[in-house]
Amino acid sequence: MLLVAQVRKEQQRAMTDEETSLFGLDKLKVVRSGIPAVTHVDYSARLQTVSRRYNPLYYDMIARFDEKYGCPVIINTSFNVRGEPIVCSPEDAYRCFMRTNMDYLIMGPYLLAKTEQKELEHDVDWRKEFVLD
Repeated sequence: MLLVAQVRKEQQRAMTDEETSLFGLDKLKVVRSGIPAVTHVDYSARLQTVSRRYNPLYYDMIARFDEKYGCPVIINTSFNVRGEPIVCSPEDAYRCFMRTNMDYLIMGPYLLAKTEQKELEHDVDWRKEFVLD
């Protein structure tokens, strides 16, 4: 991640007295901002930025997302499931997409909807392929 920064004050949500008294995972699950998936317990977020000049397709996708949902933030995470190596090829990406509960997969200019894909042929139970940590 490129930067660590505080989530903007206007996006932050103060915890109630009841939420403040929680402990462990219960306290961790408290929504702290308008972008809860990226807001850490201390109201920080790890950021990466993109410019239209260097990645116009990705930049335009984020801009459209912002237009539709009012939030110019996309979560960027490792593409794999627990215990499996990180996706390294389009084939890996498609296989991971088809084996999981993802609804859509975007690869470059392509948008794949799970409902429009054929079942994987000769697939194995991927949960038995890799040792879980």
